[in-house]
Amino acid sequence: MTKNILDETTTLNNGVKMPYFGLGVWKTDNHTAQNSVTEAIKNGYHLIDTAKQYGNQAGVAKGIREGLRQTGGNRKDLFITTKVFNGDAGYDSTLHAFYDTLHELQLSYIDLYLIHWPVDGQYIDTWHALEKLYKDGLIRAIGVSNFDNERLQNLLDHANVTPAVNQMEYNPLNQEKEIHEMARMTGIQLEAWSPLGGGEALNDATINQLAEKYHKSAAQIILRWNYQQDVITIPKSTHKERMIENSQIADFELSNEDVQKIQEMDKKKHSIWYDEFDWHNPTDPNNTPETVEVWDDTEQYKN
Repeated sequence: MTKNILDETTTLNNGVKMPYFGLGVWKTDNHTAQNSVTEAIKNGYHLIDTAKQYGNQAGVAKGIREGLRQTGGNRKDLFITTKVFNGDAGYDSTLHAFYDTLHELQLSYIDLYLIHWPVDGQYIDTWHALEKLYKDGLIRAIGVSNFDNERLQNLLDHANVTPAVNQMEYNPLNQEKEIHEMARMTGIQLEAWSPLGGGEALNDATINQLAEKYHKSAAQIILRWNYQQDVITIPKSTHKERMIENSQIADFELSNEDVQKIQEMDKKKHSIWYDEFDWHNPTDPNNTPETVEVWDDTEQYKN
C-alpha cells in the first residue's frame, strides 16, 4: 500500500512528532482561511500553519472547528503552528500576546510556536518567553522563523532550550544550503515557506522536464524534492483539487541524478529578506501591529 504523505511525521529534537506536510495560509483572509483549513482537514491534512501577522487566526480557528466537526476528528490529531508577531517582540509582550493568540485560535495549547522574524535587540528576550510557555506545558515545541546562521548562533548561545524548527523560505531557486547544514548540525528541523517558489520555479524548464518524466505536476516534483531533502513543507492552496494533488507525492521518488538537477537550480533568490523590512529595527515606528500589513478582515469573522 502506498504511504500517505499527510500521515508521515518527523521526530523533533524534543521527541514531538511533527507532520512532514501541511497547509500554509499566508496572504489569506479570514473567510478564505476558514474554508481552506476546513477543506484541508476533510482531506487528511494534520499540519496547519498560520501567524498573527497574517491576520487570519480567527478564520483558522473556525476552519479547525468545522473541519473536526465534519470529520469527527479530535484536536490531538492536528498540529497547529503560529508565530510571535514582530510588534509583540520582548519578554512580557510575548507572554501577553500568546494568551491572546490562544483565545483567538480557540485552543488550549499550541503545537509549535515560532519567533516569526528575529527583531534585533529583542529576539533573545522573546525566546526566553517561549521557553517559559514551553516549560509551562502550553506549547509542545518552540522554534524560530527566518533566522540566518548568525542570529541563530546568537540565540543558541543564550538559549536554555534548543529551537526545534527553523522555518525559512526554501525552494529550488532559494535552497539556503548553509542554513540547512547548520540545522542538521544542531538538530534543528528545517521547514519551508514558499516551497513552490512562485511562478518562476513552477515554470522552470528543468522542473517541467522532470514533471513529464515522472508523469506528475511541476508542483508535485518540487514538493517531492523538498520531502527528499528532509524539509517540512507547507504549500498554500485555497483550492480543494490542488490541495489533494499537492499531497499526492508518496507514490514516486526522484532519482539521485534528478535531485542533483534541482540542486543546481539554486540562485539564492529571496522573495523577501531582512533589509527590506523597516521593522527589522526594533525602534522603528512601523514595528507595531497597527502599521504592519496583515491582510486583515478579522472584524468580519471574529464572532
